Amino acid sequence: MTTSFAEHHDDLRSVAAELLAKDAHLDWPALVDAGWTGLEVPEHLGGAGATFAETAVLCEQIGRAAGTTSFLGGAVLPVGVLNTLPPNDIRDELLAGVATGSHRLVVAVGDVRLERGAVSGRAEFVPDAVGADRILLPVTGGLAVVRSADVCVTAQPVVDQTRCLATVTADAAPAEAVLAGPAAAILDRAAVAIACDSLGLAQQMLTATVDYVTVRHQFGRPVGSFQAVKHACADMLVGIEVSRRLVADAVTALVEGGDAGVAVAMAKSRACEVAVAVAGKAMQLHGGIGYTWEAGIHTYLKRAALNRTLFGSPAAQRRRIAQRYRKGT
Repeated sequence: MTTSFAEHHDDLRSVAAELLAKDAHLDWPALVDAGWTGLEVPEHLGGAGATFAETAVLCEQIGRAAGTTSFLGGAVLPVGVLNTLPPNDIRDELLAGVATGSHRLVVAVGDVRLERGAVSGRAEFVPDAVGADRILLPVTGGLAVVRSADVCVTAQPVVDQTRCLATVTADAAPAEAVLAGPAAAILDRAAVAIACDSLGLAQQMLTATVDYVTVRHQFGRPVGSFQAVKHACADMLVGIEVSRRLVADAVTALVEGGDAGVAVAMAKSRACEVAVAVAGKAMQLHGGIGYTWEAGIHTYLKRAALNRTLFGSPAAQRRRIAQRYRKGT
């Protein structure tokens, strides 16, 4: 995320933070009005023609606000996977539809197969599938497009109430279209988007904690002046800054193309572990009030806990790195 567009990213970050500060619950029309759904859609199709570097800025700000949006499932993933496919009329129409808001697409990655023009299989923990009108299902050799009405979409309750996940089950569902080509790196993109979200929420928890221990007094002095509290906040900051560097490297690797596997795995595992640790420590340093519903820290802790397992747990990501090194790649 440290690119020649740093000033542009700062402006984008500021605008996103201002919008989310007004309302962290952005519905689909609000995302369309803000231009976020078409951020990576090519300009000739009605989008902004930006890259994942700009998308990453928004993901971080959404995490910082613990925002309830369909940005991840409805824009980040479907636009990303469609952009990896060769241009054709159907692909372009879908991308243009996301930019204008006329289409709500989601990507369902799971055990899915295509036989004689029909799709069968199951995908779990699909972000924002409830309410989508089309499902994009990666299959051997390409991407199958099916209507939501032809599959079973069941809401999947999770500990984090700020996200909407679902199970998608297809039983010989007719494919509206099959787009040929490699649906590349969708899981890598999803993992880094979650890492960005975790980075944002960890930063917000540190900011809130520092603000609190500065004004909270015990024994006639600010709590933040106690050595144990200062050390805890310093540890939180170090973890966040290491995560920030790893996430920036993963975003750059995705933007530049090529093999981003190791960078993605390192960013996802570290950023999500740090977010859980920082949110937990923030709850402790807020004292008794940190455990109340009114404090709101539980929202961030639950989101961090889900992020840690979504699209590859830290243990799974580290195994991925280990396998790469064992193979000498």
